[in-house]
Amino acid sequence: MELIIKETIENLLNVLGIDYTRVVVNEEQEDVYYAQIETDHSSILIGWHGETISALQHVLKCLIWKQKLDPKAQVVLDVDNYKKRQEESVIRLATKKAEYAIDERKEIVLPPMNPYFRRKVHLFLANSDQFKEKVTTESTGSEPTRSVKILPL
Repeated sequence: MELIIKETIENLLNVLGIDYTRVVVNEEQEDVYYAQIETDHSSILIGWHGETISALQHVLKCLIWKQKLDPKAQVVLDVDNYKKRQEESVIRLATKKAEYAIDERKEIVLPPMNPYFRRKVHLFLANSDQFKEKVTTESTGSEPTRSVKILPL
């Protein structure tokens, strides 16, 4: 599966006329693949606030599914670790706000974020030894301003 994803990304980049240094694909969890593109043209692929990379990830998923491969497979597309840095930033924010919610015994609503990052926050707080028995989370609002609410227990 990794090879198919890698070749699909390379073909997509070639069609778009984007030069790249390399593409690396790893299975991070069962049926979850992380694809990293290294390029000197990262700003073109990332776009404004990650809109282009999100669109490319959607196109990539459609291309993978069109090949009638594993329908459960998820592909996370990253360019020069942009998404990893964003994840780390979101987790730092969630940690800080969860600590505040516990200390102040108040509900905290995080800024709006896309489904991918909301899921990361939910999973992080639910599985963290520091927070799993002290807070719970829920998504609130509607797209595109849907966000995570942190509730102290």
